[in-house]
Amino acid sequence: MCATTADAVRHVRQKNGLPSIHHLNVPRGVDSVAGMKTVGRGQDMKGHERPLVQPIIEPFQSFIRTEAAGGILLLVATCIAMVWANSFWDKSYQVFWSTPIGVTIATYTLTETLLDWINDGLMAMFFFVIGLEIKREIMVGELASWKQAALPLAAALGGSILPALLYASFNAGTATAKGWGIPMATDIAFSLGILSLLGLRVPLALKVFLTALAIADDLIAVLVIALFYTSTISWTSVGMAALFLVLMITANMIGVRSLLVYSILGIGGLWLAFLFSGIHATIAGVIAAMTIPARTRLTGREFLKKGTTLLRQFEKALVPNEPELANRERQHIANRMKTVVTYVETPLQQLEHILHPWVTVVIMPLFALANAGVPFDTDLAAILLDPIALGVTIGLIVGKPVGILLSSWFATVCGLAALPEGVSWHQMWGIGVLAGIGFTMSLFIAGLAFSPGPSLMAAKEAILLASTIAGLTGWLLLRYASEMQKG
Repeated sequence: MCATTADAVRHVRQKNGLPSIHHLNVPRGVDSVAGMKTVGRGQDMKGHERPLVQPIIEPFQSFIRTEAAGGILLLVATCIAMVWANSFWDKSYQVFWSTPIGVTIATYTLTETLLDWINDGLMAMFFFVIGLEIKREIMVGELASWKQAALPLAAALGGSILPALLYASFNAGTATAKGWGIPMATDIAFSLGILSLLGLRVPLALKVFLTALAIADDLIAVLVIALFYTSTISWTSVGMAALFLVLMITANMIGVRSLLVYSILGIGGLWLAFLFSGIHATIAGVIAAMTIPARTRLTGREFLKKGTTLLRQFEKALVPNEPELANRERQHIANRMKTVVTYVETPLQQLEHILHPWVTVVIMPLFALANAGVPFDTDLAAILLDPIALGVTIGLIVGKPVGILLSSWFATVCGLAALPEGVSWHQMWGIGVLAGIGFTMSLFIAGLAFSPGPSLMAAKEAILLASTIAGLTGWLLLRYASEMQKG
């Protein structure tokens, strides 16, 4: 990163062949506006040299750190739920999450249990962020071209189909066969959280691959939920949802960038219509995300022109020894600069930046707290031998890694894809095992597949067991693979 605002402007102008701004030509490390010493180009806050690639990988590393923190919170929330559901206050667990909460607008009242508000409402926000990530990855990320997308897509496809087939083999011809979608997904927060524990032992390319794999996995899971876990459909509500969707698409096409407009149309229109349609309301989150604008209002050159003009005005507005609070012109210019900065950032980026921490730190742990409380007051061995539990456990522990590895190998042998640079097949096997952490999405699909009762309990216990085994085994395999690669 460039050291000062002036440095940043000068660096980009030179890169784009634009003339220099002489009165902003300050010595590196000195801020001509504030008169204070700052960090030099290519240096960190301690003055140490930073790699030139650091500005490129910093956003991704920040994302990884957030997901790792989210994984820790997920684990804590899961432990609290398990202890709560198996303590002296076990009855209060079910009673608390079954508390009805109503929202009344004019003459209309919507009443759901606290658990349903989390699973249908807050999780729609989770799926909305997934939709934003999918759109970003398709446009500019790891899924932006066939060459980039081939390996994670092939891995996700194999890692979804084989677990579903294994589950079906244990439950074919029974009422529990509808749970085949449970072992298909990967929990990105837990998997990246465990991967982060290995630190520099694993290359960044492996973390990028796991992220792309998990996002592709989520895309498949969303399609499965929409197509196969839908109850009786109200076509009137579907028509209303289609109308609000057209309005959101139209807003995008005519250049509307107000987040408030998309919030009203998305929550007050699209989500409510899906809630009453019979199609699970969380799908509204993914669909709404696809309508969010991904274009900037200003181009890079326009931003530079406006930015440098404002910087000049800002410098001229400086009055020696005048308190900052007394300089209204300077504050006015600063506010205009803030507006210009928002114009060069897409609404998609703004929403992802705003919502991602809330989803990772609040919504997902809350979902775990409300759904992971499984009582172990029955014969655990008998439950784990249940066809549902066997299908989920074998699907996640065996189906996931085998499916990911076989499909990745096939894609590379056929010349459709290549392994990321610095990544070995031993590490790919470890990633495949780590992807068996189904947790959040698996618990979510289990709640759609089964009503509260023994079947749902068996599925939840299997998900918790399999995710724990997958996490520990994947960590050990990746640690071993990294040591092998070094030595």
